[in-house]
Amino acid sequence: MLVVPDAKALALYLNNPSRVRALLPNAKLLEAEGKQLTVVPHGLHEVWGLRSLGIRAPSPILHYYDWPGQFTPYEHQKMTASFLTMHPRCLVLNEIGTGKTQSALWAADYLIREGVVRKVLILSPLSTLERVWGDAVFKDFLHRNAVVLYGTAEKRKKLLKTDADFYVINHDGFPIIAKQASGMFDLVIVDEAAVLRNAGTNRYKSFKRWLDQQENIRLWLMTGTPTPNEPTDAWALAKLVNNPFVAPTLTAFRSQVMQKIGQWKFIPRPDSADTVKHVLQPAVRYTRDQCFDLPDTITQARTVDLTAQQKSYYKDMLKQFVVQAASGDVISAVNEAVKLQKLVQIACGVAYSEDSTPVELDCSPRINVLKDVIEEAGEKVIVFVPLTGVLNMLQRELSKRWTVGVVNGDVTAKKRNAIFHNFQHEADPHILLAHPATMSHGLTLTAASTIVWYGPITSNEQYVQANGRVERIGKRTVSNVVHIDCSSLERSMYARLGSKQKMQGLLLDLIQREME
Repeated sequence: MLVVPDAKALALYLNNPSRVRALLPNAKLLEAEGKQLTVVPHGLHEVWGLRSLGIRAPSPILHYYDWPGQFTPYEHQKMTASFLTMHPRCLVLNEIGTGKTQSALWAADYLIREGVVRKVLILSPLSTLERVWGDAVFKDFLHRNAVVLYGTAEKRKKLLKTDADFYVINHDGFPIIAKQASGMFDLVIVDEAAVLRNAGTNRYKSFKRWLDQQENIRLWLMTGTPTPNEPTDAWALAKLVNNPFVAPTLTAFRSQVMQKIGQWKFIPRPDSADTVKHVLQPAVRYTRDQCFDLPDTITQARTVDLTAQQKSYYKDMLKQFVVQAASGDVISAVNEAVKLQKLVQIACGVAYSEDSTPVELDCSPRINVLKDVIEEAGEKVIVFVPLTGVLNMLQRELSKRWTVGVVNGDVTAKKRNAIFHNFQHEADPHILLAHPATMSHGLTLTAASTIVWYGPITSNEQYVQANGRVERIGKRTVSNVVHIDCSSLERSMYARLGSKQKMQGLLLDLIQREME
């Protein structure tokens, strides 16, 4: 098979060209060097036809697409986008940090350009609506429009009537607009599709029911961890992509992948991984260590909402600072740093009273996002927390699901070394919760490749040093650094940490913006 880009055509040597010509009437027969060639236009419909005959023709996106945006696509992103254009319903199982978002948007943009898709619905976690999906379309696809469906039910339904190419909504917000969205979309992209792995939930049932009512709709499910708990997690996802080999019921599928060893206990069968792989098709999968052209470290942000309780405390603290500044009092660097730290405490969910007593606040959205990132990583994770009170709170919350090691200034050197050793060389702990100041020079923790900053700090040195724990000789894969934030103040703190700028003056610069 030859690709002729100038002619936008494919030239094939075929033993039986009549099959192709019967399916593709625009195919032509030509003679070249005494051999007969079958020449077909290199378009999407022609490639889909050739593939239906078992001929692995390449997707046209690889040859005739300009890949818009500020980034040059990595090879694995091109191949992922190519795969998506070839499969109406499929899974993208690429690991966290491999650029799934951009790959999906490139593929969707190409299908829109070719007239195959008109409008795209994107379901994603709340933390990625604006900062990931919304920003990606705004910055890299200037010829496309995106609307984020967020707010009250009435506001979401009103925004749905906006003329746009991409509509972004969180998973649990989808039922609000499901009725109005019927027949409106040609493609649905579900980010972090593992939220749909339980077919018994209302979330799954309502989405599946809506999906079944849409004619010829495309569906791309994206998750790096399709079976985070057990092999049976694969069944619901396989049903969504209409895999023909998956068992008709969850009970039948459980018998294929699990074996009973007690009255109530089941364990995976030895061949369960092969069975899961078979039913989770069509799918594409790239791990970070397979992506040789990725940078050494990938940084991403997850934005969360403050709870009502946090907002009240946050606004009160800002008002105090505004009143002090408006009165003409000199705001010292020390005083600004204290106020800044107070705001970070409130955002992280544990504030300190005047007598240094920790007061826990409702910060469930932030904790839930942290849990989501840990699950997405699918491996050991280091979580850096700038406050001891927050460390204790997170240890209590995360220990309900994972084994957790905690390192702060109160942990003895002997115990600290034991935790580090076990994290690096043993199965447990799965999560390392640490104050960044405890990460000494020379410490190697390459058992993890994902670092989560639960909140920003003010020390550039500690930030660089802490991130360096997974940047050692022996590192297995690309490092992934995730910043959790809930305000422009925190985002600016992370930005200054990334560029090694001082924090002084930051709060004064942003105070007016925060109060608007």
